[in-house]
Amino acid sequence: MPAAVGLTGGVAHGVGRTALLVAAARAIETHRPDALARDPLAEHFVRAAPVSAGWPVRPGQVPGGEADPLWGRLGRYFALRTRVLDDHLLRSAHLGVRQVVLLGAGLDSRAYRLDWPPGCAVYEVDTAEVLAFKQSVLDRVRAVPLADRRPLAADLRQEWTGALRDAGFDPGAPTAWLAEGLLLYLPAAAERRLVATVDRFSAAGSTLAYEIKTIAESPEVRSSPVYADARRRLGIDLLALFDGEPRPDSAGELADRGWTVTVRTPYEFTRRHGRGPLPEPHDALAANRWVFAAASRAGESCAGAPGRREPSDRSSPGSFVNPRRPSDGPPRSSGPR
Repeated sequence: MPAAVGLTGGVAHGVGRTALLVAAARAIETHRPDALARDPLAEHFVRAAPVSAGWPVRPGQVPGGEADPLWGRLGRYFALRTRVLDDHLLRSAHLGVRQVVLLGAGLDSRAYRLDWPPGCAVYEVDTAEVLAFKQSVLDRVRAVPLADRRPLAADLRQEWTGALRDAGFDPGAPTAWLAEGLLLYLPAAAERRLVATVDRFSAAGSTLAYEIKTIAESPEVRSSPVYADARRRLGIDLLALFDGEPRPDSAGELADRGWTVTVRTPYEFTRRHGRGPLPEPHDALAANRWVFAAASRAGESCAGAPGRREPSDRSSPGSFVNPRRPSDGPPRSSGPR
């Protein structure tokens, strides 16, 4: 496929290039016989950008196979994350949620590959450059969405909710929010604003899922093959892209705002599905947590109905798992999975 000439700037550098990394991992996973998730559009995105045109998109193109730190272990992590978040969004949709907001959507193709119930609108929020590249590829392969797809160009570090409402978003209806692979790159203040904004625009029945790192990683972890190979082989310096400020306790802030919050390790889902990464020494995935939250309390505030929720009691069983206390044991709280 020819490159999307003139439209690759948004994915050629910085955080934008990580969208290609994840797309390549999804493409490889798609062709595994035991695939956790399948995305037939992923390899088209990878091949369309000159910077990634030579990356592998099938298992046979990975010289090290499963042992390869990038396309083996890290790729399987991205595949597992995709599957878990797919399940989370579809569960929300089948419980009646009809609007989905993908924050920092990147090259996500969920509007095209998931079996959405009738009437679902999927809002894809990202920069104009990323969305333009994405659209050029979708147009070229004549992709047809399975939901009402609504791309929205916005900078999530600035005000973006006005544009979301202009696109038809209803803050009075429940929403499934997703910030996949986003908060790691945002300054702490931007993360706090994002969480507060999602809370303000979430009606009862809304859900939110996102990824965090819970601790600063040791020098041994920072020199691990995952980070070193991404930098050397792909030109992606993940450690430089991650925001270096101390991270806010966004899960705790959501709990204070009345959400039911569950924090899980990826390895819990590896055990559940029987596939995915396992712990290893100096593990670049050990600090990763996936957060699932539900706005389930009566009387929550949303845009147009001001008012702060009363703090929840974090000591009550089943309502909150502290992300600062990593656990690889069985789940200890209820909530979306």
